[in-house]
Amino acid sequence: MKKIVIDKFIPFEGNPFEGIAEMVRLTPDEITADAVKDADALIVRTRTKCGAPLLEGSRVGMIATATIGTDHLDFPWLDSHGIKTVSAPGCNAPAVAQYVLSSIFSLGLGQPGMRLGIVGLGHVGSLIASWALNLGMDVIACDPPRREKDGGWNPEDPFTAGDIEFVSMSEIGRKADVVTVHTPLSRGGEYPTVHLIDRDFIDIAPKALVINSARGPVADNRALLEAVRKGAIAHLAMDCWEGEPAISTELLKLAEISTPHIAGYSIEGKKRATAVSFNAVLEHFGSDRRINPGVAMTAPRSVTAQAIVDSYDPLADTLNPPGSVFCSHGAGFYVAWDHVREWAHCEVE
Repeated sequence: MKKIVIDKFIPFEGNPFEGIAEMVRLTPDEITADAVKDADALIVRTRTKCGAPLLEGSRVGMIATATIGTDHLDFPWLDSHGIKTVSAPGCNAPAVAQYVLSSIFSLGLGQPGMRLGIVGLGHVGSLIASWALNLGMDVIACDPPRREKDGGWNPEDPFTAGDIEFVSMSEIGRKADVVTVHTPLSRGGEYPTVHLIDRDFIDIAPKALVINSARGPVADNRALLEAVRKGAIAHLAMDCWEGEPAISTELLKLAEISTPHIAGYSIEGKKRATAVSFNAVLEHFGSDRRINPGVAMTAPRSVTAQAIVDSYDPLADTLNPPGSVFCSHGAGFYVAWDHVREWAHCEVE
């Protein structure tokens, strides 16, 4: 019988692989080279780095990550060893879009005509753009890879709801009232994203609000700290931090919205990611069996401001009792800061 090693914090019910494969559920720290050497497939999250140190000499032929992020997968090594991979892009896009727009509204912004600058127009950024346009906001975007690939705002995109002006990062800095970042973390290549938000960007013009719910290092946290102190940024919403979980406590105190990388932690998002991952492995094993996530796999094209405000209040996550974080629309329980690594993606620098 086949063997699958599964991150035990990926939620599911029953045994979808009954009669097909043995399931071994382990914490991320327990997913070691010794633990996976006789596994045929892995179902993981971003806590598990998948490359030679973990997989050399194993019989793993398939890795499914129940996340949108893939910076924990060493694609060159995996490809060279014939290991198939699948991720769950867009699974948490509605939750992150909800977090971003809720942050905007909770801080008294979001009036029609407000100019929203979106950096990165993938699954998450596109959905935010669609919702914001339908709410009467002006939207500008910076996404050189997408613009190069298909001209930018693709009219065939399912979330298209109006025209978006594609601009440079410096133009985002000059024109946007609110800036939100939704790029992957890339340290090299043609379009690196480390410190996209830096001192030079911040100094272009004052900002009403900067939001980082992408990856910690896409924004220079020291530059953010200095900008908030001198008033160059009026409001700051931080879900992703440099050095997680050893983040800047000074920045934590100054950010009006501060959460521990849980913007995408909706129950619905987890169910979508689980379904995508499990079904990919079932298909890899040649099974016709599929699991139903029990939630819509796509998001609505538009939402009302009232629906956003009623559904989630990021300030409630920020203002909970000291020592805990309550994922009110996400995990649905208290998570102590020193246990965040068990539940939220945390980068290893």
